[in-house]
Amino acid sequence: MSASLQHSGRLAFAVLVMLAGAANAASCASALPSAWGKDARAGMVRIAGGSFTPGSTAGYADERPAGAVNVKPFWIDRTEVTNAQFAAFVKATAYVSDAERDGGAAVFKVPLEAELKARPYAWWTYTKGANWRHPEGPGSSLKGRDNQPVVQVTLADASAYARWLGRTLPSEVQWEFAAKAGRSDAALDRAPRNKAGKPEANFWQGVFPSLNTREDGHLGRSPVGCYPANAFGVYDMIGNVWEWTRDAYTGARQPHGNGDPFASVDLASIPLEKRPPAVIKGGSFLCAANFCVRYRAAARHPQEANLPTAHVGFRTVAAGDG
Repeated sequence: MSASLQHSGRLAFAVLVMLAGAANAASCASALPSAWGKDARAGMVRIAGGSFTPGSTAGYADERPAGAVNVKPFWIDRTEVTNAQFAAFVKATAYVSDAERDGGAAVFKVPLEAELKARPYAWWTYTKGANWRHPEGPGSSLKGRDNQPVVQVTLADASAYARWLGRTLPSEVQWEFAAKAGRSDAALDRAPRNKAGKPEANFWQGVFPSLNTREDGHLGRSPVGCYPANAFGVYDMIGNVWEWTRDAYTGARQPHGNGDPFASVDLASIPLEKRPPAVIKGGSFLCAANFCVRYRAAARHPQEANLPTAHVGFRTVAAGDG
């Protein structure tokens, strides 16, 4: 493929990401949950709790089960936190995100062949001016994307939003319990497709990072709630965007995710000190059968707590009273 064609493809990708999100917004969940601003549990579902075994014997080494655990009842957001919800938080508190303060964030771009040969994980670029308002950098916006998940947020940003609502981020155990929704079958470790073979989540179909066939209907991030909820009534636990948990990552590093943006760009261009990673869960629109393969409830991955990226968002939890 010629460099000019690949360059055109990169520009088309950025445009299609925005257009696809706007076109599909009406058929998915709303940007703000019903009773938002009136009900302290607006947009949440109560999880009754119970016993389960986190992890999987069919995934990466850091997913190996360590025994059953008991989970107390809790509330969890039905969807990932949307751009509209985060905007309401910012309006109410005048909060300034880490990416806005530091001046940039990591953005996904379909790489040129020469870039793939020149550096690892060439699809990540630290982009000045990228932040939650401009997720692909200057020139991008949230127009038509109010009900897409907010991204380019750090662990601190996500935690600040949760505190504003009197909530927290989920623990890894809470997150996985809600994602598995009472299941323990082998299908949990396969790509999220229904019996007819149709995708039931937003993940990468095709050859990553160059060809996305859009079999799931989306090229980049999708609006929240576009795919069927699980048995607990929770949407998008798999795919779309990775989700922050409040737990530190202490397991062995696995080089099979979508790449470490810190390692993949010129470190001099990132005005950040590398920090210990936190656990992110669920996979994203960038997880493919030929790379990452973490579109599974048991999958886990380290993410630098202070690095905002285009494929990481979050949801919140609250105590299970009431």
